[in-house]
Amino acid sequence: MTLLGVNIDHVATIRQTRGTAYPDILKAALDAEAGGADGITVHLREDRRHIQLDDVEILKKNIKTRLNLEMAATDEMVKIAQRIKPAYCCIVPEKRQELTTEGGLDVLKQEAYIKQICAALQQAGIQVSLFIDPDNQQIDAAHRVGAPLIEIHTGEYNLPKIKSAAAYAQKKGLIVNAGHGLNYDNVNAIAAIPGIYELNIGHSIVAEALFSGMKNAVHEMKRLVNISAK
Repeated sequence: MTLLGVNIDHVATIRQTRGTAYPDILKAALDAEAGGADGITVHLREDRRHIQLDDVEILKKNIKTRLNLEMAATDEMVKIAQRIKPAYCCIVPEKRQELTTEGGLDVLKQEAYIKQICAALQQAGIQVSLFIDPDNQQIDAAHRVGAPLIEIHTGEYNLPKIKSAAAYAQKKGLIVNAGHGLNYDNVNAIAAIPGIYELNIGHSIVAEALFSGMKNAVHEMKRLVNISAK
């Protein structure tokens, strides 16, 4: 069965637009778990545009499932992860000017450094994932640097390419997650890909939660994932 990780970054986006204490990040996470989320994902960005360090610490101490920390490949973020010890860290590319993550991490161009980061996080007892495009060369590089998991970037929604990459990665012995740009209309085909371990979905769930509540929004996405993954 394919798992569902719920990214709650954009709950924090709403909060940060006014600098208030609400909406409550922890309540969003607990409601997501009540709706069937298998994990909670947050991206602590360098510019702290939404999720703050305090949020990560509070979530780690209080959620009932597991915390997946998305982070850039920087020494600062490695130190934060080593201290907080989330269950998972997903290394993602990050540019200050981007609206959202625009593509996968280029592992090929920084293999030695990524390998060092993977080792440091794993020594702290953290599972490491690399967010990469559905490209066999990047998958090979992810395997070489010692990451046990990858998350395939689904933003371009090239289904044949994503299927092929998932199959290739599994043959290399990698656990395969997927995410980015997934919503209630397009999740079915991705969830149906054989061997996909987990989908990480955020923006569409938070948007739906404005109308139906977080618990219901997550429950419906979980239902769609479960139906498709059978």
